[in-house]
Amino acid sequence: MVQYARTLSGLRIAALVPNLRGLENAVKAGVHKVGIPFSQSETHSIKNVKKTHPQMLEEIAKCVAFLQTIPAAQRPTFEVGLSTAFGCTIEGNVDEDVVVANAEKVIALGVDEVGLSDTTGFANPVQLKRITQRIWDTCGKDKLVGVHLHNTRGQGLANVLAAVEIGITTVDSSLGGIGGCPWAPGASGNIVTEDLVWMLEAMGLRTGIDIDKLLAVRALVQQALPDEPMYGFIPDAGVPKGFVAASAS
Repeated sequence: MVQYARTLSGLRIAALVPNLRGLENAVKAGVHKVGIPFSQSETHSIKNVKKTHPQMLEEIAKCVAFLQTIPAAQRPTFEVGLSTAFGCTIEGNVDEDVVVANAEKVIALGVDEVGLSDTTGFANPVQLKRITQRIWDTCGKDKLVGVHLHNTRGQGLANVLAAVEIGITTVDSSLGGIGGCPWAPGASGNIVTEDLVWMLEAMGLRTGIDIDKLLAVRALVQQALPDEPMYGFIPDAGVPKGFVAASAS
């Protein structure tokens, strides 16, 4: 899959891996960016990757050491995703001090950046802005440029707006909102790419994505996955009459 993806001009390929072995495989495949999940809820971490916080820090250190053996020009970007950063279905509230401290620890280990992940859909816009600012103050603004959001409680696009307003430049999403987490009971998939693109384009922000072609891709995915529920308002309501995308203007 990565081999084919690398034939597409301008595409930057990212992979999520659970450990050093996965990282080694991703590097061998030729990805441009690798992320590893570090659940801020230790209970979720144990269920998700079978590691406590100290064990995850040790694994991340091993990953950094491996990447440092690769010439800088060929080395993929390494991100630690701070999963369940806003709350956990299993534990409930997650201490923001723990999130900020762990961000500082992994940056000190040598990772390129951290990402804030709302694995369970707990986040609200005020909380997102506050934690982001705390990590920027502690680690540097260049060390946190992306967020990974879920729409479990309907706050996905509101959180995107909050993130964009303060300068976040990378937002994860999934076509049709596909996805979820087996260790986060009730969690939905990521925010819907189709709705996200429409919102940003309607705001005058260029995504570089043709929304009509995106909807055509969605139709292909629906055909390929007939039993997979897909979500989104734009696919059902349609693009408003007279809408001109920022990317087309």
